[in-house]
Amino acid sequence: MLKNLHISNICSIFAQILEFHNMKAFVFPGQGAQFVGMGKDLYESYPVAKQMFETANDILGFRITDVMFNGEAEDLKQTRVTQPAVFLHSVIMNQVMTIYHPDMVAGHSLGEYSALVASGVLGFEDAVRLVSKRAAAMQNACEMQESTMAAVLGMPDEKVDEICQQVSGEVVVAANFNCPGQVVISGTIAGVDRACELLREAGAKRAIRLQVGGAFHSPLMQPAAEELKEAILTTEFHKPMCPIYQNVNAYPQTDPEEIRQNLLLQLTAPVRWTQTIKNMICDGATEFYEFGPGDVLKGLIRKIDSTVQVG
Repeated sequence: MLKNLHISNICSIFAQILEFHNMKAFVFPGQGAQFVGMGKDLYESYPVAKQMFETANDILGFRITDVMFNGEAEDLKQTRVTQPAVFLHSVIMNQVMTIYHPDMVAGHSLGEYSALVASGVLGFEDAVRLVSKRAAAMQNACEMQESTMAAVLGMPDEKVDEICQQVSGEVVVAANFNCPGQVVISGTIAGVDRACELLREAGAKRAIRLQVGGAFHSPLMQPAAEELKEAILTTEFHKPMCPIYQNVNAYPQTDPEEIRQNLLLQLTAPVRWTQTIKNMICDGATEFYEFGPGDVLKGLIRKIDSTVQVG
């Protein structure tokens, strides 16, 4: 039948098919989305979820489920607990709550590891081990030097980056480009405080320190990156079933070795979330689904582009 159709008619048919195919993007949050009680409903409602949580308890060497479901908020804030907790909630929620395969995936900072599992790059158990090592390495780096982060509101990305570069004698960089008008900077305490002063003088609506104990996604995480390197290099990476848009460059990746190399750079490089979402939309994403505790990413995506569907 197709051989009797003019090429323009065939193109028209395919265009109509694409129009009715809403491209689904799955996104996964990072550290900061945690809350006491997270994942308990999944554990109690789905046998596969219970099995995955128990597998993680065995790998981690402690019952992280006890902290997640019934622990104190302060305990859950410890990096060694927070990161695997958010990862587990995200991956298990995706496992049991969706019947769809994504057309593309992305994760914010730690969430990139969840995205790697969702896209088939990493096996679940391997990812639990990597996330545990990442959390420990970052905690160690934080203890090596006092450092912090700050949220900057109401200033273009380029201006924030430019002002950070004006601070001499200290480390301070733009670390998270979350959405237009919302950037997080990271570095030494003196560097971040000085940058906040300059940013407020330059017209930022707000530039305020965050209650964090480390300079994530800055050069100060280099010791953590070195500590994590061997684990990443010796873990098996598979070809993804769909493109993964990585933090380091915001571009889609499908080559396992490229994905591995970008993950090696992730701890010391900025999270280009605004650029990531824009690129996903440019490549056809029409529906975004967040898997994990909270809905921070949904809010950021709406600020980046209010025309897309967020579920």
